[in-house]
Amino acid sequence: MKKVEIHTDGACRGNPGPGGYGVVMVSGKHRLELSQGYRRTTNNRMELLAGVVAFEALKAPCRVRFVSDSRYVINAMSKGWLRGWKTRGWLTANKQAVKNEDLWRRLDAATARHQVDWAWIRGHAGHHDNERCDVLAVTASQGPRLLEDTGFTEAKDDRLL
Repeated sequence: MKKVEIHTDGACRGNPGPGGYGVVMVSGKHRLELSQGYRRTTNNRMELLAGVVAFEALKAPCRVRFVSDSRYVINAMSKGWLRGWKTRGWLTANKQAVKNEDLWRRLDAATARHQVDWAWIRGHAGHHDNERCDVLAVTASQGPRLLEDTGFTEAKDDRLL
């Protein structure tokens, strides 16, 4: 299996507001950067979407070290939260609907064929690839070609933050 290190970050100006994600993927000598901005979204949705996009970009099963400053993403994947949500029919332990279910489902499907080591790092602490992801995410959120986050709607606003 090919080894890949993935770094991700999400950004949002206002919450909700314009947002974006940044991804840096490294495998051997190869490096790929991905980013996209959205007109109206939340920071957590961008953190999640960064992971979704990264895993969906992998063409074959890989051993992945996934690095993020998002405890939301890392804890859900490494502490069994996602597994519990699925078992309870996409409800939290408090019987509330899981926020951002559409993206959690995509991340779950996209990671299924990979061996993943989930690693949290402190954001804005000088880690080169994390800082690069932040620049990509912020720049994307300010870009001229912002997309619609079709999973985000104002009606669900209180569930997404």
